[in-house]
Amino acid sequence: MPLCSVAQDLHFSQFFEAPLLRNPSLAGIFTGDVRVQGVYRDQWNSFTNAYRTGSLNAEYKMPVGKGDDFITTGVQLLFDRAGTVGLTTAEVLPALNYHKSLSNDKVMYLSFGVMGGMVRKSVDVSKMTTDNQYGPGGYDPTLPTGELFIAPNFTTWDASAGLSFNTTFGAEQSNSLFVGAAYHHLNRPKNSFYRNPEIELNAKYVFSAGIKLAMLLLYVISPALSSLSKATFEMTNEELIEVRALFYD
Repeated sequence: MPLCSVAQDLHFSQFFEAPLLRNPSLAGIFTGDVRVQGVYRDQWNSFTNAYRTGSLNAEYKMPVGKGDDFITTGVQLLFDRAGTVGLTTAEVLPALNYHKSLSNDKVMYLSFGVMGGMVRKSVDVSKMTTDNQYGPGGYDPTLPTGELFIAPNFTTWDASAGLSFNTTFGAEQSNSLFVGAAYHHLNRPKNSFYRNPEIELNAKYVFSAGIKLAMLLLYVISPALSSLSKATFEMTNEELIEVRALFYD
């Protein structure tokens, strides 16, 4: 009989380096035209086959019309593998974000972004052991597992949408801030190797905010906050990036 367990979405402590994973409307909020970011995490290395999680995102900005509006196209790639049975998740999520200019005098934008694509999950059933394979003499790998998988892998589709506001302020517009909110798993994708229609991902809500302050000519701090809520679970992360620049004659 299959049992349900509790798990969590892929996430990183350095959440600032995976903006699309937090909110698709954060795509394109950077200086320049192209951005590529990568994050890798391994966790609990004392365990056999511990968690391995990687993220790679790329973004490209393009102007729209004759004004200051622009769009950002991008893609979020995710990979995760854990456990002896190699529970593997791979996600390919294209993203599109439209930035509406709200000022002719400075950087001030309201952005709406969407992201969605394919999610594939798999396990190696040859490495699986269950209670059905244990008898009076101990573990017997020749016994059937008793698990009625339709397939050791499945593919589903996931989608998210978000809204954000960002602007510059202060002397010479050297400071900036952003605030945004996103709704993930809006299509409630199915999440079961048994094709059980009742097992689906709950909606996830993410609030993000950050500010960059040019304290001195060569000193910048960037505190950021990310808070997510999914079903009855909540998590809040804070991050502080400090930059010092030194120049020599």
